[in-house]
Order: sequence, then C-alpha cells, then structure tokens
Amino acid sequence: MSAKLTKIPYLPDALAGLADVALNFSWRWNRHARELFRDLDPTLWHLSGRNPIELLRRVDPARLQARSRDPSFMALYERVVRTADLERSNSQTWFAESFPEFSEKSVAYFCAEFGIHKSVPIYSGGLGVLAGDHCKASSDLGVPLVAVGLLYLKGYFDQQLTLDGWQVDNEEQFDPRLTPLEPILHPERGRALARVTLYRRTIHVGAWKMMVGRTPILLLDSNLEQNQPEDRDLTQKLYQGGHENRLCQEWILGVGGVRVLRALGINPDAWHANEGHAAFMMVERVREFLHEGVPMEEAVARVRASGIFTTHTPVPAGHDAFAVDQIDHTLGHYWSEEGIGRETFLSFGAHPDEEPGTFHMTACGMRLSRYVNGVAQKHGVVTRKNWNNLWPGRAVEKVPIGHITNGVHLTSWMAWRMMDLLDQHLGHNWAGRMQDREFWKQVLELDDHRLCEAHKQLKGYFLSFVREQARQRWRDEWQEAVHIVGSGTLLDPAALTIGFARRFATYKRADLLFRDRERLRKILTNPWRPVQIVFAGKAHPADDAGKSILQRVFSFSRDPEFEGRIAFIEDYDLNSSDRLLQGVDLWLNLPVVPMEASGTSGMKAALNAVPQLSTLDGWWAEGYTGLNGWALPLSSGSQDPDAEDAGHLYEILEQEVVPLYYDRDGDGLPREWLRRMKHALFEAGMHFTAARMVREYAQGYYLPALRGDRGNDDPPTGL
Repeated sequence: MSAKLTKIPYLPDALAGLADVALNFSWRWNRHARELFRDLDPTLWHLSGRNPIELLRRVDPARLQARSRDPSFMALYERVVRTADLERSNSQTWFAESFPEFSEKSVAYFCAEFGIHKSVPIYSGGLGVLAGDHCKASSDLGVPLVAVGLLYLKGYFDQQLTLDGWQVDNEEQFDPRLTPLEPILHPERGRALARVTLYRRTIHVGAWKMMVGRTPILLLDSNLEQNQPEDRDLTQKLYQGGHENRLCQEWILGVGGVRVLRALGINPDAWHANEGHAAFMMVERVREFLHEGVPMEEAVARVRASGIFTTHTPVPAGHDAFAVDQIDHTLGHYWSEEGIGRETFLSFGAHPDEEPGTFHMTACGMRLSRYVNGVAQKHGVVTRKNWNNLWPGRAVEKVPIGHITNGVHLTSWMAWRMMDLLDQHLGHNWAGRMQDREFWKQVLELDDHRLCEAHKQLKGYFLSFVREQARQRWRDEWQEAVHIVGSGTLLDPAALTIGFARRFATYKRADLLFRDRERLRKILTNPWRPVQIVFAGKAHPADDAGKSILQRVFSFSRDPEFEGRIAFIEDYDLNSSDRLLQGVDLWLNLPVVPMEASGTSGMKAALNAVPQLSTLDGWWAEGYTGLNGWALPLSSGSQDPDAEDAGHLYEILEQEVVPLYYDRDGDGLPREWLRRMKHALFEAGMHFTAARMVREYAQGYYLPALRGDRGNDDPPTGL
C-alpha cells in the first residue's frame, strides 16, 4: 500500500490532490490551503487541532463527495494544488535566479529540535521554532537546504498544573501516522541507514523524512529492532535523561547525521550547526578527511572552510558541556578505532576559562567553523566578549564572530485577518513585494477603522479560544472549579490585554510585574481603564527555580483581589501561541539585560500590529524606534536592578501605555495607539522576517562555503 493510502485511506478522484497537500507542511503557511481544509469541515478542523491528515482520515466520505461538486470549493482546491505543484520545483525562486551556478549544491542544517506544527512535538521553545522558520524561509527562497534533527516520538512534554500551580511534566507519545513523517528505507538495509558506536557497542540509526515546502527535514531514530532495548530509547524524548543521555543524543545527531546523509547519497557543500548540540557533526567530518588520508591540519581547515556555527544564548546553562570521564566512557572508541587521537578530540572542546576536565560543545562548534554568529546585533557584541579568550590577546571588537538577527516566517505568524487587510489596502500581490521598503511604508497609511476592526476580531477569536480551552480542560482534567477562574474565562474583550508567553526561566522575569502587588492591583482593577494580563509558557523539567516562578504567577491568577484580570493558559504550544500573539493588545518581554540573545515572540506579535513593551535586549535593542512600542530604560547600576526595572515598568504602564490605549476620539478610535500598531507592523515586516534572515545567511555564509572560499581564515586558539 502506498504511503498516501496508509495515511489517508480514501479520497474521491476529484480531490486526490489533497493528499499531496496534506503530506507537505507547506500548508502550514499557505492561508488558501488552510482555508481549504477548514472549509472541508470547520468543526472537524478545529477538533483535529488543525491537522489536515487527521481531518482527512476522519471526515465523512459523503461530505468529501459533496464538496467535490461545489464549484467555489473546487476553484480554491485547484488554486492550492497548483501552488503545491510549483513547490516541487526550485525554479523561479530567489536562489535559483540569483545563483544558478549553485543549483546542484546543498547546505546541511543540523539542529536538535524543529518546531513546525503541534502534531510533531519535537521542539521545546524558541530554538526549535526558529529552526522551523529557517526551513520554511529556505523553502520560499529556494535555498537548497537539507535539515537534520532527531525524532522524539515521546516529544517534549505536555504541561499540567496541580491545584497549587506546580508544573507536572506529562509524557504522551504522538502517532506518526497522523503526520507527514515517512520512514526512509534503504534498498538493502531497510530502516537501518547508518551505524554509530556508543559504550563500544553498535547503534543502528534510521531516519524519517518530513517535507517543509521544498526543504526536507531528516529526523534520526534509534528505535530500530536491530538495537538493544536500552538503545532504542536513546532518541525517544527531547532533552531527556540527564547529561549522559544528552551526550548520546548529540552523538547520534552529529555523527549519525553525517553518516545518514552519506548513506542517502547527500553530500552537502556547506554545513550549518544551529547551536552546540550539533557540533559533533564537525568532528565526524574531520574524521572523514583523516580516513581519506588528509593530514590533520588540512582536514580541520577543510571542515572550517565549509562550517557555519550559530549560538543562541549567553546563558551558561544553554551551552552543553560534558565531563571528560563521560566522554571517555561513552565515546572512547572514537580515538582508538576511528583515527582521531584522544588529546586532539578533547582539544576541539576545550574551554579557555574552565578546567580541562570538560568538553564544551560551543567551543567545539566555534573551533571547527569559519563562520560564527550570534542572533542579534547586541548578542553579537556579548558573544564576542564572552568568547574573547578563544582569540587571546585580541581586542573584543576584532573577534571574528558576527551576527545575523533572527527573523520570523511572516505567512506562518501573520493572521489571516491581517493578511486580508493588507489585500484590501495593498492589493493581492503584496506578498511578492516584501523586500521593498516603499511597500512596507504603505502599511503606515492603513485605514484606522479597518485596522481597529481587524484587531478587534482577532482579539475576539483569541478570547473564544481561551474559553473553549478552559471548557475542554474542565471536562477532561480539572477536578476543581477554581481552575476555571484563572484560565481566562473572566477576561474582558474591552480591556487592555497584555500578553506574556515564553519559557519560564529566572532571567526572563515573568514575576517582575508582581514586585509591588498593590500598585499592580490598582493598574489592573481600575474600573475606568481596566488592564488584564495573559501568561503562558513552560519551565524546563529540570528547572525548579523556573517552576517556582510559574507557580507564583499561577497563584496570582487565582487571587480574587485581581478580579480575574490575570490568566494563565496551560500547555502553551504552536496552536495556542499564534492565537495569543495575534489577539492581545500589547506584548510584554522583561529579560535581564543582556541575557536575551534575540527573542522572536515580539516579532510575531508585531507582524499582527501588536506593539511591544520590553527591556532593551535581544532584537528590541535594535528594533525599538520609539514609535513601535515602549522600552524600559537601561539600568543605572542600582544594587537592586529588579526593583528599578519594576518601577519603570509600572510608570510606563500608568503614564503612557494605559492612557494611550484609552484615549479615544469622537469616532471611538485610539488614533495614537493605532499609529503605534502600524509602526510595529512596519518595523517587523521590513527588518525582522525569516526571509531577510535566510538571505543574510545565504549571502554572507552559505555562498562563500559553497564556493570553497578559504581566504582570510582566522581560526581560534587550540587548533
């Protein structure tokens, strides 16, 4: 039986093309494809979690037949199928037309997680969602990317909160049959495509493929019958099992990833490691050259010439480091059997400021890559300072670490309603003009009435979603009605609504708002100018400090003194994030400066004309103009910077944000607030999209690597 029939058992001949559309995640950012699936059965589309494969497996065959006889539905169907056909070719894309000489080249993009859709929960947060947007934009632009990650069949975790707000990390295995994932089969070896060695025993590695437009993502898997039971579980859970299991996962990702690509006949010309989890990929490539007889110095030079390394955080906990005795125990075969000596291997991961007893994945990635970057202008500065010692004696500003500011995939994150508004104002071909500054200036002239009405609708959709989520959780999980109070059911559609959603880590300061409880209460419960705040997000399973902050926020959402104006949305995921980002009035971000490398949630909100209030960190340090939101002043060096920032936060809310939102003219419109909304959309669309980001990677890093450019190399110490 074909893969299509296995996934989708029945479609009438007239709608057979729906299978191809559903089996490629490009529908995720094609609003016409989403409209097509929704119109097939709106209720079932909602119940399936907006999963077209599950929708097509469950829809009534009689309804399929009826829709195939509906002229308007079939016109939309033909349009969607034509677009899907175009996406099978790289012709007429930006990359193909700009660089035809590289049409046969490819770029490998390794990352530990990818966030594409809720149905494939192999992401924990910002890193994975950013990687997903990188793949989508590469597809749009025709950049010849092949992505490599791991298949975590048990995903990350589903969040459930106890009555007192403590996070419980529930495990739920997802079903690949309800996703576009397909196992890759070798004609001779079946699912076992490659082998790696761990603990001196052989681990067979398979792979699954999912198509994200033109971009294939290969997800490695050790759950094969050839492996021992304990080895089959190695790749089952994202970031599971402590340091030892993480070391195994990163070895499978890096070494296994290179070997699976070779087994499939894919030989990339540029290699991009997105964060240190993937750095073993570079070590394996050194080994390959040594195996061919290339001397060590030349092998390293060749790997560096085609290597790109991106680091995403200045937070020490975000950089994996493994004890040397763990390395010896788990990977010791590598220098005894594969040709890289132990001291050389360990030197790749030596950290200049730490004891020699650790192997640092970020140091390894930087040593074996010629092109190294942070993910925002400010983060580039911080990264050069933090890693200055890899280039000892060098002035910080001369350290060869650049930056490419993150961006978000516009058509994935902009609401349909906002796109419809741009259609009305700019014409239906506006998507082809997104690199034109003059085009984006036109959004500053959007009609105030139409913009206000569009946002009002999105806010209504969001609040309806919140109520429906509460209804379902009360039915399925909640035993006490008290949960309903803080779940958002009491939110007021007329009140200024602030959104805060991100991973609950201490430096992100989700509880900063509660520094002065009474002052916050007065802001929220003012009967003439009420304010409400919606929180969402997860703490890392091992981060008890983050869980404590989450618990504190949760407790305030249940406190009657705040009159139901604080809500916490459980189990934040890709389906709930777009609703929240599109439906709030103001986005809030409060990281400790300079701990936020980039942050992309505010960009997504801004693409829906939602201004941001944030500290001047990450992308906001370069994106804030004074017209697209608000910024907390940089710390004056106070002994209690949290208290200082909280004071500024309350002051900005009381004196600027709240008055501006409620300042209405004779038509009932907040004209100055709408001006901020337009500028938020303008700045995000002009400067902070994934298309701009991928173009910069392609022109600045991928093309030199594809050309084999080895001039002016500036390697760090230790090589």
